[in-house]
Amino acid sequence: MSVEESKKKEVVSHMAALCSRSEQCSPDIRKKIITAGLSENEAAEVINYLKQEKYIDDERYVKAYVAEKFRINKWGRIKMKYYLRMKGLTDDIIEAGMEALDEKKYVDLLQKTMKEKARKIKNKNKFEKMGQIIRYTQGRGFEPELIHRYMNEVLE
Repeated sequence: MSVEESKKKEVVSHMAALCSRSEQCSPDIRKKIITAGLSENEAAEVINYLKQEKYIDDERYVKAYVAEKFRINKWGRIKMKYYLRMKGLTDDIIEAGMEALDEKKYVDLLQKTMKEKARKIKNKNKFEKMGQIIRYTQGRGFEPELIHRYMNEVLE
């Protein structure tokens, strides 16, 4: 066995172990493989092997990412899509993962976030309060249409 083959086997086993511990996406693994010293073609071979063996599944990764960021970080769809695109995932995979979000829970989280922010704002008139709530919830990644739709319920 040549030095290159042993290096490739070492990288494959390391990446398989990494993917076994936590969900990973193929663009992240590709970067790690190239950083380990393999060529682009070898990286593609390793990724194909990992996909065949079900260590990597980008759709599964997106669903897990969306569920985690929604449940723990309380992010909206816009922010999640932005970060997933930055990882190099395709829009159709991202959209498939976004469909896993329950619409009722999503709206409930938006309303809860807006109400919490409204309670924290003191001594402001209605328009200043609305502006702060809108900026805050958009920063969390929620859609402007939804924010405006539920704004009156929050300010009552």
